[in-house]
Amino acid sequence: MGFTTGLLGGFTLTASVLYLSAQYHTRNRINQAALIKQQAAVLNNIVDPQPLPPPPPFREVRGGTWETAKDKWNAELENGVRRLQSVDWNAVQDNIEETVSALYRKAFVKAREVIPDPPK
Repeated sequence: MGFTTGLLGGFTLTASVLYLSAQYHTRNRINQAALIKQQAAVLNNIVDPQPLPPPPPFREVRGGTWETAKDKWNAELENGVRRLQSVDWNAVQDNIEETVSALYRKAFVKAREVIPDPPK
C-alpha cells in the first residue's frame, strides 16, 4: 500500500465516521427537540388549558349528473311504494266489483231489450 492510497483510505474512513457521527447527533437533537416541545405543550395545557378547536364545518358535496338522476329515481320509487302501502285494497276490490257488476247488468238489460223473448 502506497502513501497516496493510505492517505486517501484514511481520509475516506475519517470523513465517513465524522459524517455518520454528525448525522446521528443531528437526528438525536431533532428527536430531543420534538420531545421537549411535546412535554412543554403538555405542561402548558395543565396550567393553562387551550380551548378545543371548533368542529369542522359541515360540507355537502353535490354529486354529478348521474348521482342526481339516481337520487331522483330513488325518490320516485319511494313515493310510489308509499302510495301503494297506503292504499285500502279492500275498498279497491269493492269498487272493481261494483263497476263490473254495473257493466254486467247494463249489458244484459240492453240485450233483453234488443232480443225479444221467444213465444211460448
